[in-house]
Amino acid sequence: MQLVLKLIRDIRQSIGQFLAIVSVIAVGAFFYAGLTTYSDTLSAYTKAYFKEHNLSDLNVYYSQISKNDVARLSEIEGINKIEGRYTLDATQAFEGYKASIKIHSIPVKNEINTPTMMEGRIPSKKDEILLDSHYAKEHQVHVGDKIRISSNKKDYSFTISGLCENVEYAKKNEIQDHKTFGVAYMAEEAIPEMADGFSYNEVLIDAKEGYDLDQLGKSVEAKSKPLSYLNQVSKERTFSYSKITQTIHNNNLMSKVIPFVLFLIGAIILFLTMSRMIDSQRNQVGIMKALGVKNRTIMLHYMGYPLLVAMIGSILGCFIAAMVFIPLVTASSSRAYSLPGIKYALDLYSIFPPILFSSAFGLLSCYLSGRTVLKERAAQAMRPKPPKKMKMLLIERIPGVWSHISYSYKLILRNILLNKQKALVSSVGVVASTVLLITAFGTHTALLKVADQIEEVYAYDFKVDYAIGASVDASKLPSGIKQKFHLSAFPVEFIKDDKKEKATLTVTEKENNLIHFFDENNNKLFLENNGVLVPKSYADKYHIGEGDLIQIKFTAPEFKNKTIEMKVLNISTQYSNPSFYSTPAYLKSFDIDYHPSSLLVEASSSTDLVSVRNFLEQDPHVDKITDKNDLKKSGQYIVKQNSFVFIMFIICAVILSFGAIYTISSINIYERNRELATLKVLGYPKYKINRLIFLENIILTTVAVIVALPISGYMYTIIVKALSSAHQQIPDQLNIFTILVAIILSFMLTILANLLLRRKVTQIHMIESLKSIE
Repeated sequence: MQLVLKLIRDIRQSIGQFLAIVSVIAVGAFFYAGLTTYSDTLSAYTKAYFKEHNLSDLNVYYSQISKNDVARLSEIEGINKIEGRYTLDATQAFEGYKASIKIHSIPVKNEINTPTMMEGRIPSKKDEILLDSHYAKEHQVHVGDKIRISSNKKDYSFTISGLCENVEYAKKNEIQDHKTFGVAYMAEEAIPEMADGFSYNEVLIDAKEGYDLDQLGKSVEAKSKPLSYLNQVSKERTFSYSKITQTIHNNNLMSKVIPFVLFLIGAIILFLTMSRMIDSQRNQVGIMKALGVKNRTIMLHYMGYPLLVAMIGSILGCFIAAMVFIPLVTASSSRAYSLPGIKYALDLYSIFPPILFSSAFGLLSCYLSGRTVLKERAAQAMRPKPPKKMKMLLIERIPGVWSHISYSYKLILRNILLNKQKALVSSVGVVASTVLLITAFGTHTALLKVADQIEEVYAYDFKVDYAIGASVDASKLPSGIKQKFHLSAFPVEFIKDDKKEKATLTVTEKENNLIHFFDENNNKLFLENNGVLVPKSYADKYHIGEGDLIQIKFTAPEFKNKTIEMKVLNISTQYSNPSFYSTPAYLKSFDIDYHPSSLLVEASSSTDLVSVRNFLEQDPHVDKITDKNDLKKSGQYIVKQNSFVFIMFIICAVILSFGAIYTISSINIYERNRELATLKVLGYPKYKINRLIFLENIILTTVAVIVALPISGYMYTIIVKALSSAHQQIPDQLNIFTILVAIILSFMLTILANLLLRRKVTQIHMIESLKSIE
């Protein structure tokens, strides 16, 4: 009990230091609990969700296929269940814009990609439709309401029979836009009216457990040769499934790496703290040994400090994660995915790994710090520690240098250079916190740059998309247009070895100056008639270089899977909506006709902009008009989705940095008590003593920052790779301004720690500090 009271007294005597270490452990526990809860819950939920609603393993596309042909395909080895359906694209008109709706037929006995019913029922009549609940909420429609849609130049009226969410559209698109994109399901009775006859154009396959999907895909393709086979996509290559699995993987990785680094920093600080505490209490250790207290009991007493720190820090970190991280990640997840009924709640068991992990580090640091003192005899431990043997520094041996250095700087240099190991260990915490600050600021700035690039790249006022089959007639355009250029976007598949990636090939005139292209050094690029511009996101992922030949397969049905080899003209930096760019002349060289489907328009003035837009909105051939604000949504969505994580990351990095600097500075003051007391006795002013400590800490911070810079670059590259994909490029170069902000913040935290520790210098007891055996 006496030892417990002593432990409480020890904590009270250095409460600031205790709280600083607790905050470091709390930050690690905060990230561990938050990220683990997010990735584990998402992983467990999606695994059960995909299984319960039987997500298709393979989607096979045809121009058309009959029921009998689908039945024959079911005989292929490895197929557990098979369903045919008819899929078409439709639009719904609203005031000022049109929304796209992907419509699938749904069989009466639906067993693959089954919907989660939110309200109502599955359609059973040809004029009924089952609508995506998020889309319905966005447009304020309900069960029983009628909606009008257009497809293939025909208008159809449907009654909403129910609202649902479907497992195949857990992630709709990059920005999870429910306003301009929705999903719907119609009864098979509606197929003859929509398709001019009963046929399917898509087959869903549920494979047998453990069966090789690649082999199954080859078997289906071989069996489909007599049919109008187009393409197939495995579950792993679908947009929704790949995005969710990538998120789970990244969060799982971060939930292990980030806390490990933070707990490691905590262990270093604890090691220094316990060394200082045990060293300062050598005489008490000696008295306990003399009174017959066992070494094991003494060690357990001192181990109580890191155990208490670990428990309080871990509980505090997990509590804050439950209060802050979980609500924020729940809101973020609901914006990013359509997963009905998913709930994020902190598991009580998630508190134990941080406690065990931080305790293990703490106990180890305590053991390493205390074993030397415990090996000493009681009489030896009760005596003050003999002073270190001093030796000349290298700089002292250089003639004419040492004598010209002021006394204050001599003291600083001696303290740092004679305790190189301690100075190095002290710098580790500052290095780690500086790395976290630079990485957090850098990543957040990069995401903001993604949103801002839209202004640099797109110079047009708006883009006009024409209906399928409609031609762009320049003679019918109104006056007030300064510049206009034609455009057409082809859905393609990029092929590299055995890997395939969905992409878009945009074809426009060589002279088009309403779209700007840049390389990684921000130099302008231009379209030529002898090659294709490749997005850097694809080039990085598939190691594509200038002059390489790449394979592009056209996936639209009218091209019948035509595959061409295109020469890489240049690598273009495209942060949002990356696309391969080519000219009509280069496309013509592959015997592919170019029929522009869109028009880029720059108006002569703001007045003309309104009149031109109003005119085009009245054109029945115009399908959709979009401006730059619509393009900005993608970048803004990414910033919005990730900003709260990086804001918390920055806050935690600040807490960690301050905790590390404060603790290390506090230990530095203790270790120099005798030296500082001597200076006070000799009449050294308080401000000069404070300046000594301040300058020494500034020097250590400067060294730490220099070491942190290359490490920060490496850490930043890892995070950028985790966030990037073929469909999304994140700037991979650290901004100088960002680095400077992080460095300035590190120095400001050092200054703040020094200001708070000034009273420790004032409280140094001169007589007690100067007592010694001699």
